[in-house]
Amino acid sequence: MFEFALPWLFLLLPLPLLARHLLPKSEPLNSALKVPYYQQLPRKGGSATSNRLSLMLLWLIWSLLMAAAARPQWYGEPITQTTSARDLLIAVDISGSMETPDMILNGNPAMRITAVKNVVGDFVLRRKGDRLGLVLFGTRAYLQAPLTFDREAVDTLLTEAQIGFAGQGTAIGDAIGLSVKRLTQRPADQRVLILLTDGANTAGEVEPLKAAELAKQAGVKVYTIGVGAEEMVQPGLLGSRFGARRVNPSRDLDSETLQAIADKTGGRYFRAHNPTELANIYEELDRLEPVEQEAETYRPLRALYIWPLGIALLLSFFWAAIPLLTAGSAELQRRTHRSGKSETSTAGGLTP
Repeated sequence: MFEFALPWLFLLLPLPLLARHLLPKSEPLNSALKVPYYQQLPRKGGSATSNRLSLMLLWLIWSLLMAAAARPQWYGEPITQTTSARDLLIAVDISGSMETPDMILNGNPAMRITAVKNVVGDFVLRRKGDRLGLVLFGTRAYLQAPLTFDREAVDTLLTEAQIGFAGQGTAIGDAIGLSVKRLTQRPADQRVLILLTDGANTAGEVEPLKAAELAKQAGVKVYTIGVGAEEMVQPGLLGSRFGARRVNPSRDLDSETLQAIADKTGGRYFRAHNPTELANIYEELDRLEPVEQEAETYRPLRALYIWPLGIALLLSFFWAAIPLLTAGSAELQRRTHRSGKSETSTAGGLTP
């Protein structure tokens, strides 16, 4: 649908005519400049036709400027969109143990953090309609990305996270406390925290179970994920099989505490031994049904003022060129007239 946002501006269309008739006319000058070669000077003004064309152009330019100022715009068809009330924070462990290469990614050994970035990044990009945020924690916990609808930005910040940025320890309680603090600033419709770690709480000021109690009081549901294989072969002397031994790289994982955190807040605890299990866990989390708010309807708006404004600019260039075109045409006529007289005079002198 086409309309003008400020149609009352068209009341200003007669303004140039009112100014012409109501404002006092300028007084003529008494003195004049007299020169002996007046006939050779280009005359000011043009023919009646050029004057009428100039006035018509000026009136058209003024009308187009008023049309642009009235803000013409086009409204598209109504679009109904349901918005999600889910506020979802993802807390990722970036302590030193996340460098353990016990994950198999694309057939090759990979560090835990590499597998996490791949799986969690895909999860983030799928969460259309949710507000997503990112918390990174090690010895300390800090907010890397506040709650936002910009999923690409959250994915980029997760990809750029490096091991050791927050220290080598694991502050699970501080990560939960910081997440609860951020989520309680949002409406209490759906507050979800997904916490991923590969160890036990070894740093921070808040105990994990105490932080879980605060999350329960704030209505924050915490899903915990323990990541890491339970068996890995450590190479022997100079990387050979000689002296190689099998170890459990996840012996420090505190599954009991992670399970207690999830139970206390109404969430669930998941165990991921490899990237495939981790992807399955996030697919299950991805099926969480968001609480839909009242549908919002909007109409896309397209501003069209640039068209009358552009046409007015082009006509202004043409109007400014009229005196030059008129002067050129008059000069051509004078030259043709003088050339005709010269030929007539020459012909008359040669007549017997």
